[in-house]
Amino acid sequence: MTTEVKKANGAYTIKISGGIDTLTAPELEQTFKEIEPQADKVIFDMKEVDYISSAGIRVLVYVHRAMSSKDGLVLRGLNKNVSTIISLTGFDKVLTIE
Repeated sequence: MTTEVKKANGAYTIKISGGIDTLTAPELEQTFKEIEPQADKVIFDMKEVDYISSAGIRVLVYVHRAMSSKDGLVLRGLNKNVSTIISLTGFDKVLTIE
């Protein structure tokens, strides 16, 4: 997994490529923690994410909760496989997906 962070108008977009699993989820969480104090809104650009495990889902929920007192977390560009996994967990009803 690789990440690329961009900032515009208080919103941080984190472009994620590859899989989010047990080995890479801590890296994504750390990337978020580094921008959290300055971020009004976080957008995960997930067009290039091909897999997400329960460890990845845990990071999504963590970021969602951390950003709930601000403008929140948005997931963007989910492919069918990742979208299905998030739907099966029921988090599609909690997370903002575009």
